[in-house]
Amino acid sequence: MVSPVISITYEARPRDRPIRAIWIRAATGNPRRGWMTAEGLIVPVALGRGGIRANKREGDGGTPRGTFRPRRLWWRQDRHPRPRTFLPLRSIRPEDAWCEDPASRHYNRPVRRNRDGGGDRLRRDDHLYDFIVEIDHNTSPRIAQRGSAVFLHLARENFAPTAGCVAMTKSAMLRLLRRLGPATKIIVE
Repeated sequence: MVSPVISITYEARPRDRPIRAIWIRAATGNPRRGWMTAEGLIVPVALGRGGIRANKREGDGGTPRGTFRPRRLWWRQDRHPRPRTFLPLRSIRPEDAWCEDPASRHYNRPVRRNRDGGGDRLRRDDHLYDFIVEIDHNTSPRIAQRGSAVFLHLARENFAPTAGCVAMTKSAMLRLLRRLGPATKIIVE
């Protein structure tokens, strides 16, 4: 006797693939706070002390307006297990930093921190950089003075403004990471 052939078609559930876009908007009446929305996810965020700016400049404290893509997730492997994400991952090492010097050929790129310091240290004592989503702001081409080290990262307890990044709670970050992929659009309006 021949067994009947059973065909099973697997249809990917929405949570099994990256989301297409997330939107970040300033809150009404407070340009330093905002909301991030994405396919059913709505979370409060801290924005730069300069609010959202169309003409981002180095040191202005503004969160750049535009459409960006996430490039990679950096995380503190010594503090947290490997998070679920569609993004490429890199654990943060003690010597990791980000170049914020517009005169440097490494401007707005990760660098290896030397004894003299230099760069924004990625391995911090506080927990703000336990998870960093590197985005493609001012990367291709990199233009001096147009802003560097703009990330998605963890917020301070009181949601104090950032230097230009978008910050959120750890629980919101972990929920977002599960759905974030390299093709996801990050739209800051």
